[in-house]
Amino acid sequence: MKKKIYLAGCGGMLGEAFYRQFKGEFEIKCTDKDVNETWLSYLDFRNFEAYKKDVEKFDPDYLFHLGAYTDLEWCEMNADETYLTNTLCVENAVYIANHLNIPLLYISTAGIFDGKKDLYDDWDQPHPLGVYARSKYMGERFVCENAKRFLVCRAGWMMGAGPSKDKKFIQKLMKLINDGKKELFIVNDRDGTPTYTHDFAKTVKILVLKEYWGLYNCVCDGQTSRLEVAHELLKVIGKENEIKINVVTSEHFSEEYFADRPASERLWTRKLQLRGINSMREWKRSLKEYIDNYYVDFFNKS
Repeated sequence: MKKKIYLAGCGGMLGEAFYRQFKGEFEIKCTDKDVNETWLSYLDFRNFEAYKKDVEKFDPDYLFHLGAYTDLEWCEMNADETYLTNTLCVENAVYIANHLNIPLLYISTAGIFDGKKDLYDDWDQPHPLGVYARSKYMGERFVCENAKRFLVCRAGWMMGAGPSKDKKFIQKLMKLINDGKKELFIVNDRDGTPTYTHDFAKTVKILVLKEYWGLYNCVCDGQTSRLEVAHELLKVIGKENEIKINVVTSEHFSEEYFADRPASERLWTRKLQLRGINSMREWKRSLKEYIDNYYVDFFNKS
């Protein structure tokens, strides 16, 4: 008999990868307040009683709490809503998982660090800069301090799910290119680690099956920058000679992106490596697979 997973907040880019990676080996129930797929059912996990009731009815072996507000500027302007969704609802997920005596998965982020170090391993002390980072870090802390069994997996610069759900850096660049832009303005003062959603979900599956509970950095291999990612993207789509990259600092986008961001969000998958289970691939390889699988019909058709 297949074990059962309840996935809350599964309608976004990460949820799409979890659905595809887990549906074969587990019986899964995927919920979200935005029912944008046939495999999703409605649940707003901000309603604690409805959340608890729906999870109890499914009676899962694992609870995966995926959803969060991730737009940093929106979070800065809507702090109470951010803490309600990104922190208090995580506390509720802990209560539900502990009540059912099942493990809980929580998704954290490289953004909880302040960027003063060049590279962060699993044991470095976070120091969040803004509302989004603080809300995610306090969720992480609550899980680690209160859940009976848990996985906290930190992601870096997320990429996945294609143009319909990807709201991050890769999709923003792809849209500009598809709109006919011949110049891109890319910052040279932001470093990090891309994270392909499918690699992330596969790594979570390994951790779950081996029951290696705890906190893990889960990012693709290879430290990089926004500038290098942009150059590599143009190579992947064969437009490196057609589109010019203008190098700027973050000040260039200060009005649009006014929330504090760390200069370095580079994570090191140290624990995965020490356990000998690091399946996170080199980011350039994952980027190419992502574009090949999700953007084959994108240009001039979006």
